[in-house]
Amino acid sequence: MKIIQAQEIIQEVSKLCISSCKELPQDVQNAFSQAYHTESSLLGKNILSSLILNAKIAQEKQIPICQDTGLCVVFVEIGQDVHIQGGLLEEAIQSGVAMGYESGYLRKSVVSDPLFERKNTKNNTPAVIHYEIVEGENLKITLAPKGFGSENKSALCMLTPAQGIEGLKKFFIQTLENAGPNSCPPLLVGVGVGGSMEKCAILAKKAIIREIGSHNPHPQYARLEDELLKIANDLGIGPQGLGGNTTAFGVNIEWYPTHIAGLPVAININCNAIRHKSVVL
Repeated sequence: MKIIQAQEIIQEVSKLCISSCKELPQDVQNAFSQAYHTESSLLGKNILSSLILNAKIAQEKQIPICQDTGLCVVFVEIGQDVHIQGGLLEEAIQSGVAMGYESGYLRKSVVSDPLFERKNTKNNTPAVIHYEIVEGENLKITLAPKGFGSENKSALCMLTPAQGIEGLKKFFIQTLENAGPNSCPPLLVGVGVGGSMEKCAILAKKAIIREIGSHNPHPQYARLEDELLKIANDLGIGPQGLGGNTTAFGVNIEWYPTHIAGLPVAININCNAIRHKSVVL
């Protein structure tokens, strides 16, 4: 059994908050470079060039890529042979988020009550945490700050089985057209299919931490990812919604078995600031 100290988790989560808000993952940087060379619109190229420069300055000067430093979504894979010592795992993660946002001078965007008081918690907690128990004695933490320009344009639909793939495509197009420029394209689009209402939403969120250019291991879903990406880019929304053939960098699908009477589909949109970092303890 591996023993991991809560204080180590706090420190590592704090680092993830800071680095994820200031440094784009390499796959995202590669996607920007490729999009610049394939974008047909001159205005689109200029926008992509500005976004590339913005990311470069953010990394070099260690300042946030975007002023919206997001609500922290955390995916935790905890090995069944791991023991946390010196505190609770949940409390350690939340403390790490608070430390990271305070010491990293990141904007605090979380309100304590969503409907009535809406008072800022002043440390960007609580984060939204999803846990998965896995084999082994490692603890993997993936932190993804999620801005709400794109989050507000995400959507969920309880399709009927009869609507099938065509119903999914129609919902996909409607969601991206509704998002338009307000989701700050180019996008990474996560699609969750199956399970229940809440399960497909989590799957869609999990899909956007997958590497750009990767494919679902199931060949039919992999082909659907490519088809949906083409559909997205054929919409002509383009960089920042001002036209072009780069509306999305990628479309990632995650799926789960579901009930015979249902076809839940969730679409989680991520803006061009595709931020996530992981650590394995």
